[in-house]
Amino acid sequence: MTESSSPYIAHPRIMVLGVQPSTPPFRIVEIDGQMVGEARTVTDVLEAAAAFGIKVHDLDDPDVVRWVGGDKFTWHRH
Repeated sequence: MTESSSPYIAHPRIMVLGVQPSTPPFRIVEIDGQMVGEARTVTDVLEAAAAFGIKVHDLDDPDVVRWVGGDKFTWHRH
């Protein structure tokens, strides 16, 4: 397989990791590969991005945010 025919993999600056068991549950937020904090809501993710000068217009854009272990609606373990 040549590089041009391989699937595109986004490398967004923001990564939101899976839900961590806690009371209340949270997700770890990484920006540029560094852990920057915990998020309990989408608003927390947006605030973290803003603190690093990142404007997020679409939370579903894989070039902007990678959601690991769920999506922007996943805030509790199932």
